[in-house]
Amino acid sequence: MRHLDNHQIVSKDEWLAARGALLKKEKEFTLLREKLGQQQRDMPWVLVDKEYLFDGPNGKQTLSELFDGRSQLIVYHFMFDPNWDAGCPSCSFWADNFNGIVVHLNQRDVTMIAVSKAPYSKIGEYKKRMGWNFKWVSSYDNDFNFDYHVSFTPEELSEKKAFYNYNLQDTHSPEREGVSVFYKDTAGHVFHTYSAYARGIDVLNVAYHYLDLVPKGRDEDGHEFPQFWVRRHDEYGK
Repeated sequence: MRHLDNHQIVSKDEWLAARGALLKKEKEFTLLREKLGQQQRDMPWVLVDKEYLFDGPNGKQTLSELFDGRSQLIVYHFMFDPNWDAGCPSCSFWADNFNGIVVHLNQRDVTMIAVSKAPYSKIGEYKKRMGWNFKWVSSYDNDFNFDYHVSFTPEELSEKKAFYNYNLQDTHSPEREGVSVFYKDTAGHVFHTYSAYARGIDVLNVAYHYLDLVPKGRDEDGHEFPQFWVRRHDEYGK
């Protein structure tokens, strides 16, 4: 970040002029983002006609039961392979945003949960360690993760041809991150309405958007893995 040592310094009036010019671009982006959001909501839906049984704090529950009396369900696909001892550090970075917002989402007819392939015993232990209270269930005994393209078979990994983020690619991991949205109508039918993966879930990380405002930004350039610095919140300073 050496360029910060030689950053342009101007008068207050010049700063206000520059800020006003940037504000016009920000407003254009805001309007464009609102249009894109509407297009996301206008996507056609797919009927979920497969039964999934999840394991969680309320015992065994179907996908329909996970709505918890609401019509809209957000699922964060949390990377936690059954063979791992802890959840993914990067997904944990995202999950640190969840605790405080769930109660607000509930007021808008939205239930938000996390789903992982790891057994619930491991999820419960890790959740306690992290101090989280959002609902998190296991898909260990069903095909949910495979059907929504966030878990991959040994064959897909060895051939480096797993379907992730709408492309065949080398995922470099048996688990990947994402978010999926479902809707349940008054007749009880469940529909898959939207999914996003990889950088598509960037908008869901509040901390990143605060970092985008400071002079150094995310400060991740020049590293093979951008999130080289990310740790679980109880591991910083160790």
